Amino acid sequence: MFIIREVSESDLESLLRLASLLNLINLPRDKHELMKKIQRSKSSFRGKEQDPSKAQYLFVLEDLKRKEIVGTSLIIGKHGTPHEPHVYFSIVPKKKESRSLHMGFLHQVLRLGFNYDGPTEIGALILLPEFRGHPQKLGKLMSFVRFMYMAARPHQFMSEVLCELQPRLNQDGEYPIWEEIGRKFTNLSYDEADKLSRKNKEFIHSLYPEGDIYTCMLSGEAREAIGQVNPDTEPVKNMIEKIGFRYRNMIDPFDGGPHYWARATQIKPIKETFLVKFPLKEAGSTQKKNGILLCISDKGVKALIGDFSFKTKKEIVLTDEQKELLGAKLRPELYFLPMEA
Repeated sequence: MFIIREVSESDLESLLRLASLLNLINLPRDKHELMKKIQRSKSSFRGKEQDPSKAQYLFVLEDLKRKEIVGTSLIIGKHGTPHEPHVYFSIVPKKKESRSLHMGFLHQVLRLGFNYDGPTEIGALILLPEFRGHPQKLGKLMSFVRFMYMAARPHQFMSEVLCELQPRLNQDGEYPIWEEIGRKFTNLSYDEADKLSRKNKEFIHSLYPEGDIYTCMLSGEAREAIGQVNPDTEPVKNMIEKIGFRYRNMIDPFDGGPHYWARATQIKPIKETFLVKFPLKEAGSTQKKNGILLCISDKGVKALIGDFSFKTKKEIVLTDEQKELLGAKLRPELYFLPMEA
């Protein structure tokens, strides 16, 4: 059995293990930085971070049988402020013509952009390799629980949601876009720039080219990588497209990963999540429904996936075990998301 819950300090070592699987700016392979994220998450779930740009909500997936953290996912309340903008490359068509030569070309250019009033961002979705492809679709569960929480607390999030996907690597394990552009204009390695950008993005504005970058000047490897995801990330891309996200011809200026966007109100799991409650009277006949149940209580934020008994469409009957696992005994808020078979 699995449970999703908000992260706690005791998860630090497990979180470090998960962070070591991928090089993510939102989940750094640094124990000190991870502890700060855990503390920021606890404060955010308690409603103590009034500024959405400072709020982060970190979920972990626990295998109750093994008593082990096997996955994680994250919501960033707002990514992009006047002090720390969201930086991206727009991919723009640009036509060049010569009257004297009777010739023209339609080029593709990269144009640096800055968003000072940014969206909510979802990220840091990681599962241990042995749990990928699990019959219970644990990756989907880890993703959807974030949208359920956003449905439960809409005032804490922006009207648009961004998802940055992992890009392709070359045979040397490098990001072609960084090697072709970032390294040449900053003289930094990807890891050095990635670490610096967590605290300071000034160097991007100061050192990156102000004009258009014509992609025809890049290597074939770099051109082919633009807007493409890592093969391991294809299932994530397919999943978010099914629930309402679309690629907007924008990429990360460091690694070239594609940016997918959606309006929060149009994201399928947000639209389909609804509030449920315990029956006022003792339950009679019930109907089974499969889905995710999110519980918000004084015991924290927790979620279970499985079959649940319903007396009516919005009246749920929990077993003692389910109540115990969720901490749902004292007037909790309960939200349900039906899952497709």
